[in-house]
Amino acid sequence: MRYLTRTNLTRRYELKDEIKGKADELKGKLTGDKSEEMKGKAEQAGDKLRRTGRDIRDDVKDKADEMDDEAKREREAETVQEKRCW
Repeated sequence: MRYLTRTNLTRRYELKDEIKGKADELKGKLTGDKSEEMKGKAEQAGDKLRRTGRDIRDDVKDKADEMDDEAKREREAETVQEKRCW
């Protein structure tokens, strides 16, 4: 469900960050510059961490919404039962 709520623009930004990190890593490998290579790896790791955080946030939000909906249904059911007086 979380993948349906994200916009295409968000996915493009995620892909852009990942590609930039990969390009920096490759540039560092080709030039023999270890700092550039590590910078690229760090950018990729940071991007992965951000995406994981967003996924967790979306999962928690979905679960909270489900629990809220369930609580509303229970309150409505209790209200219906209280109105009956025999």
